[in-house]
Amino acid sequence: MDRLFVPDPDDGTPAGRPAVPADAPLAARMRPRVVEDVVGQEDLLGPGRPLRAAIDARMPHAMLLHGPPGSGKTTLARIVADAAGAAVEALQAVDAGKAEVRAALSRAQERRDANGTPTVLFIDEIHRFNRTQQDALLPAVEEGLVTLIAATTEPAWAAISPALRSRLRIYRLRALDTDDVLALLRRAVERRMFDRPSGSDAADGPPQVTADDDALELLASRSAGDARTALGALEAAVALARTGTATMTGDAGRDDGAATAVVPVRVSSRNAGAALDRATVTAGPDQPHDLLSAYIKSIRGSDPDAAVYYLAGMLTAGEDPRTVARRLVVSASEDIGLADPQCLPLAIAAAEVVDRVGMPECRIALSHATIRLALAGKSSAAYRAIGDAMAHIEEHGVTPPPPYLRGKVSDGADPSAYDYPHTNPGGVSDQELLPEGLESTRFLRPAPHEKVLLDRVAAARTARGRTP
Repeated sequence: MDRLFVPDPDDGTPAGRPAVPADAPLAARMRPRVVEDVVGQEDLLGPGRPLRAAIDARMPHAMLLHGPPGSGKTTLARIVADAAGAAVEALQAVDAGKAEVRAALSRAQERRDANGTPTVLFIDEIHRFNRTQQDALLPAVEEGLVTLIAATTEPAWAAISPALRSRLRIYRLRALDTDDVLALLRRAVERRMFDRPSGSDAADGPPQVTADDDALELLASRSAGDARTALGALEAAVALARTGTATMTGDAGRDDGAATAVVPVRVSSRNAGAALDRATVTAGPDQPHDLLSAYIKSIRGSDPDAAVYYLAGMLTAGEDPRTVARRLVVSASEDIGLADPQCLPLAIAAAEVVDRVGMPECRIALSHATIRLALAGKSSAAYRAIGDAMAHIEEHGVTPPPPYLRGKVSDGADPSAYDYPHTNPGGVSDQELLPEGLESTRFLRPAPHEKVLLDRVAAARTARGRTP
């Protein structure tokens, strides 16, 4: 099972890393600091595994950590750096430009020149860097000026340019399961992370905050495997429980300067549900998956206004424009396809603008392509044709082509038996080109409303002497 890192609040702070403030979010205070605090991720950190060996040997290497939100990518990067005694330069790709990268590399050079201190350059959401920005890191990585640790929620092949990817070791972190999240929530309560003061500094005596099992189970089951989300919801539930307790005891809004006794608080399933509902209202429909789904379905449904609206929603919410561009390219073939073949190169051109120009200007190219695709005719014939052909092969296997179509003459076939179509009227071959036994099979089956495509297919089949 893959679990989040769980810290022991009694442990000291690794050298070079400041202590987490007492008023920091719970997820930050629960972040582990050494590899021994890690629970789960055995496939990455178990005995003899490459990443664990590098940490134990204090020899970090360039790597890409990819996995869903809340799976521990940032935490693991910090642990690797701390184990090596390295300085950390941390950048968020969403708001870091060339100047920030150059400044980080300059500081790394100064450290190395001054006392030989190594530097780990951690770049979160590196998929938001375009390929030019990513490739600009190559000299520093190759020369060993920095050890690059990159993190992304995107697939490795999509997040990193081939040149940079070839220099990184790739590790995949998985989402937590419900039991893992539940254990983390229980530990946060048991370690008195909500007491005032919290954790190891908590006063002796009974805990100030407890939680019902069903409340924690509800939070865990609704977290979608994201520990950060679960911890944030627990923090909100505690705040709601405290507000309710203060109201019941008459302390709400008190400002007379008198000392207020600490009243024990118990988090109920009602508090947990309210915290989750409040989080849902705050987020609204602006979940990336929902908006992306609505965007593609609006293009498919030929509604340019809805498509542009959802495009704006995604970009405003910080969605990676490359994610949008990839889906746009897919839609150009899957939803428009043969009805308007020029939409595919248009979508590819928009994706190229995203990669070369980036935000905010690339939004215009995305809008341009989005509107064009929404207004285009629609055909799923190509999508259905390849699906049917692959389903046939999966069931029956691949039947060899006729001998005269093969790359080399075999089975005594006469090379001159191949009918070169360009010498025929209309450039159409009347030979059978499908394998034996499949002569009457039809994979391309345009819909009844696709009259132009139907006519073209019928004309080609008739010219070949076949039944349309």
